[in-house]
Amino acid sequence: MASIRQNPRVAVIGGGPAGLFAAETLAGAGITVDLFERMPNPGRKLLMAGRGGLNLTHSEPLEPFLGRYGAAPPALAAAIRAFPPAALRDWAEGLGQETFIGSSGRVFPRAMKASSLLRAWLARLADLGIRFHLRHDWLGWAENGALRFATPAGEARAMPDATILALGGASWPRLGADGGWTRHFGADVAPLEPANCGVRIGWSAVMRRHAGTPLKRILARVDGEGAFGEAIITESGLEGGVIYALSRPIRAALVRAGSARLVLDLRPDFRAEWIAARLEAARPKDSLASKLRRAAGLQPNAVTLVFESALAAGGIPKDPAVLAGLVRALPLTITATAGLDRAISTAGGLRFAALGADFELASRPGVFAAGEMLDWDAPTGGYLLQASFATGRAAAEGAIRRLAARSGAG
Repeated sequence: MASIRQNPRVAVIGGGPAGLFAAETLAGAGITVDLFERMPNPGRKLLMAGRGGLNLTHSEPLEPFLGRYGAAPPALAAAIRAFPPAALRDWAEGLGQETFIGSSGRVFPRAMKASSLLRAWLARLADLGIRFHLRHDWLGWAENGALRFATPAGEARAMPDATILALGGASWPRLGADGGWTRHFGADVAPLEPANCGVRIGWSAVMRRHAGTPLKRILARVDGEGAFGEAIITESGLEGGVIYALSRPIRAALVRAGSARLVLDLRPDFRAEWIAARLEAARPKDSLASKLRRAAGLQPNAVTLVFESALAAGGIPKDPAVLAGLVRALPLTITATAGLDRAISTAGGLRFAALGADFELASRPGVFAAGEMLDWDAPTGGYLLQASFATGRAAAEGAIRRLAARSGAG
């Protein structure tokens, strides 16, 4: 790492994983760090992510891991290569947070929650001398280049030697990141969109009665891409892992056609011919719902879903082969994604074309950007946190190199 002869001061704006990790990296290099956070406490979204077990990263090999980011910009891939999943696990264990690999390959702290990790992390940052400025809402730059903040006591300003922006996307805005920063960057920002979010489907009143119930061990497909896992029926559509995993093709279809065709395989472990034969052999006096439950092992919510789809297509078929085909390939029409307020993450953001190789803004030398505010997206499964940590580190190291070069030139 480059050496710095002076003790410069760097401002990090944003107290999420990217900002906190950037601050740690800077302080570890002997730099004085002021971290500004608009909320009363840092790490609020991290705590939310850890409610059901904090999924830090994933254990799959690095090349397929990088493939989860789609057409990832080279700078993002380079940042993750420089700080890969194994390094993130080592970092967590250095905080006393032992990790383990779950059955799905996802990596979790042994404690299965974010609070203990965050407490240990904040204690480390305090030991490094990082100064936290809470309830400081960034307002942009003054004419002289100073950072402007709205605080409970009025406007405050700071003139650091370098700045790292880690302002987040716009998902779960009540936790701190609402995307308001985009107004300062004009055309350098790709529109923020919900990612890893639920979808809207025009349910009937009967289908809405199943809101909150899961569809387990299903296979979902959109435009040739598939995902296996679980979905949750909501009042307005579906959410859950298999839906989140298909966020990218769903968004693309909505942009292209105004709707997306979702196909659910409700029993991927059964052959359609076998289901049809069991339907054919069912007792005539049994209701069709009972036949489907017994022949295909469908739960009541899945039976209702079959009827919902069939009625939308014109009527419930009597032919067992057609019914079995619906169980294995149930078409649904997605009309929209759910809003940003409940999305797990955000697509869009500050374009990589606006950044140099060190995550430095071309239009504002000495200002770097990291985390979810950048224009990338990935499915759940540990990929979101991994990229946030990796880009936070990359932006900090870019700032360190700039400060070292300036120190050497001086």
